[in-house]
Order: sequence, then C-alpha cells, then structure tokens
Amino acid sequence: MAKSKKKWSQDVTEHRDAMDLKQGVFKSDDPKKIARSVKHSAEESDRRKSSPFRAAMSMLTFYINRAGEQLTKKRRGTLEKAKDELRKDFGRQPKD
Repeated sequence: MAKSKKKWSQDVTEHRDAMDLKQGVFKSDDPKKIARSVKHSAEESDRRKSSPFRAAMSMLTFYINRAGEQLTKKRRGTLEKAKDELRKDFGRQPKD
C-alpha cells in the first residue's frame, strides 16, 4: 500500500479547524500587521476551540515551527516580534 506524500503539517494547514487567516499574512515584514491580522482572525472565528489569544498564538507558533530551518534569521525575528505584539494586543506582557 502506497504511503501518502503529504506531511501532517500540510494536512493541518489545509484542513485545520482553528480559524481562517488572511492570505499571505505571514509574509508581511511588519510584526504589528501580522499580529493584528492573526488577532482579528482569532477573534472573528467561530470554529476555534480555545481562547482567541491561545488560538492566535498557536497559529503563529505553528507557522514558525512548520517553516523550521527554511526561515532566515531576519524572518524568524520578524515573526518572534509578531508574537510579542500579539501579547501586547491581548494585554499580556511581552517575553524578554
């Protein structure tokens, strides 16, 4: 029996039940814009299973982890800053 060539992460991305993200949101160079967009998607979603903050942070972390070594240091830095902006947007302390 032939194994599927799809990776689990691709399946999650295509069929996730968490929330709908704006196309290309993670390609922005502005951490604040990324955080605002992910926050908006999490708050508007009626399919998420956790709080808007957890859903948004999980999706951002999932993207970073999925990209893995493919991310440049600059890109990873932008996405990590977006996580801090997301924390601020939800009234939480950014990590140091």
